Amino acid sequence: MLTLVKGAAIAVVLIPSLSVAETLEGLWQHEDDPVWIQMQPGKGLATILRNDNKPDSAGFQLVRGLQSEASDGSQWTGEVYAAALGKYKDAEITLVEPDVMRFKVKVGFISRSVTWQRIAALPDKTLPEKALPDK
Repeated sequence: MLTLVKGAAIAVVLIPSLSVAETLEGLWQHEDDPVWIQMQPGKGLATILRNDNKPDSAGFQLVRGLQSEASDGSQWTGEVYAAALGKYKDAEITLVEPDVMRFKVKVGFISRSVTWQRIAALPDKTLPEKALPDK
């Protein structure tokens, strides 16, 4: 009996489970900018939820045509909107760690990567520093 329980425990540890934290689904924050997106792989897209530098971009479809390229859910392809170019470009989207995602866009010989961090909820909006009262 003990041998069976040990074997079952080992099997549970060795069989990876694909939890929500190991998928693209959810809320993500840009590594450098105050931008938050919602990844929706089931719908093949990602939408900007909030951009504190450009508030009118909320609701904009940042990623379209999102498709899984790996059975473990770590590699995706799609089109990401490249603001500097003003158009969508093919991109590789990789789940580097369960809570770290990277977009990689190639244009000719040049490529650019952007890293996103998974978050549980959108942060509260804070007043800009210039709007705070003097001390």
